[in-house]
Amino acid sequence: MANNSLVCLSSISLSDPIIDKKTARADVTVTDSNETESHFTLMNKYEHELQETHLSLIRLAFFMPLLNYGLFSKKITVHFPISNTDFSLLNDLNVIFSRDIFVNKIAQETNPYILPEFFPDPKKITTTDGNPRAVIHPTHISDDIPIETNMDALRSGVLSSGGKDSLLTYGLLKELGSTVYPIYINESGGHWKTALTAYTYHKKREPHTRRVWTNVDRFYGFMLDHLRFIRPDHRKIWHDTYPLRLCIFPFYVFSVLPIFVEERIGNILLGSEFDDLRYETQYKGIQHYFGVYDQHQDYDVRMNQWYKRRIPGLYQWSALRNISGLVGQNILVHRYPALAKLQRSCHSCHIKNGVVYPCGTCSKCLGVLLYLLANDHDPTLMKYQRKDIRNFYTNVGVSSLKLDKDEKDQSFFLLKRIGSLPAVQCVDHVEKIHVHAATCDPCLYPDQFQRGLLKIIEEYTTGYCSLQKGEWIPTTSLLECAPTRGP
Repeated sequence: MANNSLVCLSSISLSDPIIDKKTARADVTVTDSNETESHFTLMNKYEHELQETHLSLIRLAFFMPLLNYGLFSKKITVHFPISNTDFSLLNDLNVIFSRDIFVNKIAQETNPYILPEFFPDPKKITTTDGNPRAVIHPTHISDDIPIETNMDALRSGVLSSGGKDSLLTYGLLKELGSTVYPIYINESGGHWKTALTAYTYHKKREPHTRRVWTNVDRFYGFMLDHLRFIRPDHRKIWHDTYPLRLCIFPFYVFSVLPIFVEERIGNILLGSEFDDLRYETQYKGIQHYFGVYDQHQDYDVRMNQWYKRRIPGLYQWSALRNISGLVGQNILVHRYPALAKLQRSCHSCHIKNGVVYPCGTCSKCLGVLLYLLANDHDPTLMKYQRKDIRNFYTNVGVSSLKLDKDEKDQSFFLLKRIGSLPAVQCVDHVEKIHVHAATCDPCLYPDQFQRGLLKIIEEYTTGYCSLQKGEWIPTTSLLECAPTRGP
């Protein structure tokens, strides 16, 4: 093995999870190239007792974090059987996330957590360099058996985080008459501060609020300690993005599926908003998703293929796929102001006198401030301080924000009308409903919600647009959708 090889683990193995009333545990064993073993116990705690029928879901949930390391290990061994459909999904995700991690975390040499000598020579990168090295080894492959079939198409579970997208999704689905379950993942570290305000509100007022506690965030830190290409002082580095992991939402999805099965919830909603992925999606011939596969429409489509075999009647989708963050933020504040007050979109929230405050300076906060100010909303609604607003006007420009270029330009164009300086042109498609079959297809909204959802969104947008020859061109209306595109 070359001294600077990224393949630094001999194997990663996962034990069969043990269910003990409300708790599920599984042991991960990491074996390095010198055959030295290290161990970590993954754990999820639920508010209801788990059943043996949930075991296959827990197995997949605990496997998902391992997909972040398919590039760096020779094999991943699981000490339990996997069904045909499960095995197919795991192999597909292993390929997709390995390629995304290679391109977006390693190949472009911008990751401050990686020791410089491990960055590949850009001139020598080939189309296969992003392929996973790990081969998945289950005890055996079993036949597919449906886990549950009696799902209620008018019940909706929203993966909730305290951010604008999940709060807006909750508000929209409630207005459309769905029985909505705000479902929170409570990681063991500081991320819970971001969700705490919204969770406290929902726990008091929404009887269908659910929460799962997990230590998966500690597992990610454990893995960084055992990858030799990661800087030993990685815990001292503060950066706006995760050091390595990109496979995040699949763990959340499978961790909460026992709740969906138990409550017969027929819709699982992620707050994935419009991403303008019309640009080159290959790097040196390696197909990738710019690190956002699990927020892409392709992820929903792939999961819905899995649900049809394993949980027929469950359907995964996003109510925000066709609108920009600028539009989504405006709808939330205008239409659901009580929910907007709960929003904490921040990497570094802090608590003072029992109140959670955003930091006001991280990339998430700057994006929210831009959206609020561009829409002429008062950021103090979300506990931003006056100094945060002054700092934004003084120091923030178009180039300093990690947002889609068109979205930034249109936001600053709107902001210019109330005194901001950046010289940008109007980008009108940002405030339209986007229609593109491959990335933002409104026809994928379930039939029972489609008409009502589009009617609400139309009130806050300036029409429809479709992608034609690489440009977003205004269209008169949404094309007719084929019936029954939902569950």
